[in-house]
Amino acid sequence: MRHLAIVGAALAGLAGALGAAATAVAQQPADWEVDFQEALSPSMERIVDFNLMVTIIIVIISAFVLGLMAWIVVRYNKKRNPTPSKTTHNTLLEVTWTVVPVIILLVIAVPSFRLLYFTDRVEVADMTLKAIGHQWYWSYEYPDHGDFTFDAIMLEDDELEEGQPRLLATDTAVVLPVGAKIRLLTTADDVIHSWAVPALGVKMDSVPGRVNETWFQINREGMYYGQCSELCGTLHGFMPIMIEAVSQEDFDAWVVEAQEEYAAANEAPTAVAALDAGALSAR
Repeated sequence: MRHLAIVGAALAGLAGALGAAATAVAQQPADWEVDFQEALSPSMERIVDFNLMVTIIIVIISAFVLGLMAWIVVRYNKKRNPTPSKTTHNTLLEVTWTVVPVIILLVIAVPSFRLLYFTDRVEVADMTLKAIGHQWYWSYEYPDHGDFTFDAIMLEDDELEEGQPRLLATDTAVVLPVGAKIRLLTTADDVIHSWAVPALGVKMDSVPGRVNETWFQINREGMYYGQCSELCGTLHGFMPIMIEAVSQEDFDAWVVEAQEEYAAANEAPTAVAALDAGALSAR
């Protein structure tokens, strides 16, 4: 019995370790992936369900049309039907092929509009995050937590640490709490960008001179990666998004540190501004 208890404890520990590892798995594109990334927000869960429903409808329609065409080819070919029908109108058939597609479109439209309204905005948010697109990096503001701001710039290949994905990791992560309803405000200061994180079901255009709004809620701790999804210039493919989702307690502790760190950093020119100044002086 003692040995069984030891084995049971070991298995429980292994399960716990695997569970902890699962929560830390980064949500990012995978080789040979043909489906969505794992849905880890209420919005993405509904998007996946809606996609499945529409896919089933498409498969049923495609199978019906293929079967109908095969039946027509076999039943009404010249050999089996040497004298073709002269019928030009059939009221029942015409009404059917008009009404049935309308019903199908209504079946698709109702949940489609529900999904659009659900993902559009949240009435009461727990916090606000503002993302500003630049050529070619993102900057972030936390207006509900002292209004500090920082830039997030893609890491070069020689700057990557073990486990960090190429072209997706940034020098600073956007830290957000799990379970909070997060209002996202996004804009741009040059051209149109698009803030997109597939696992969270978020994709919103960042338009100069306009602030667009959406929202999301993260279900699980871990790293989440996205990219600008609007063709915004020669370095469009090099402005990724990296989110670190943590518990509310860890987020509160990070906010205290971030307020001190970025408040001091914002008093001096940013690294990007320094780089631009250096480039201008070199010219």
